[in-house]
Amino acid sequence: MSILTAALLGFIQGLAEFLPISSSGHLNLLQALFGIGMEHQLLFNILLHVGTLLAVLVVFWKEWWDMLRHPIQNKTLLLLFIASLPALAGKILFDDLLDYYEVHNVILGACFLFTGLLLLLTQWMARRRECLGRVDKPLGILQALAMGIMQAIGMLPGVSRSGSTIFGGVASGLNRERAAKFSFMMSAPAIVAGMLSEGYEVVKTGGLSAISDLPAIVVGMVVAALVGYLAIRFMLKVIAKASLNWFALYVIVLGIVVIVLQMTGILTDAPLELTDATARMFTGA
Repeated sequence: MSILTAALLGFIQGLAEFLPISSSGHLNLLQALFGIGMEHQLLFNILLHVGTLLAVLVVFWKEWWDMLRHPIQNKTLLLLFIASLPALAGKILFDDLLDYYEVHNVILGACFLFTGLLLLLTQWMARRRECLGRVDKPLGILQALAMGIMQAIGMLPGVSRSGSTIFGGVASGLNRERAAKFSFMMSAPAIVAGMLSEGYEVVKTGGLSAISDLPAIVVGMVVAALVGYLAIRFMLKVIAKASLNWFALYVIVLGIVVIVLQMTGILTDAPLELTDATARMFTGA
């Protein structure tokens, strides 16, 4: 993999992880269309997520520091733990199914359309609450569970993790700003859990030795971190003012295009080396 290609994938990961358009869906689409693969794909996937994790840690460093200093008084840490449980349960119960859809693009177009529907509903609910003058609810266990359930659904490629969790927050009574902030913070435990399982696989298979793609991998990670930081800042500023319908329109059009490409046989699955790497990530085979 060239440095330019790694930078492009890092850019997509950092941008689409926090914009409600699905980073996994975009990466799968790009890699399948252009046959992008690399020798150390699994390690590259890990470090892309390290980049986005760094972005979350930097943007919300005050919140993380306060949670560490006051773990009892600050309930956010407990709520993050609760919000992570549905995704963990989903991974345990539907591991094989998630593995299949991660490496096959059969429902990719439909998942993009589903993301568009969620965003349209989120925008409608938020505006309706404003028109009715309803009071926004504080973040609590119910809201954390609702967002956690949607995060579990967001494990499907093409379903935006941030878009689905923001939907869960707004549907359970949060305003869009509070839902977006907690959604971004929710990504940290999920990324750490994925890094630990994937990292074990890399060490077990000797993936840390003789890495010829190391410069490209590092570039991808740095780009993902920088773009992820900017994407979080952007979404936190515009989430209360900008309409989510624009994001919905984008993923709906993209979903239709993907379905057409699938029906014509232009879009199939990712390269074999990518498929094998991702399969190992989910199955430990």
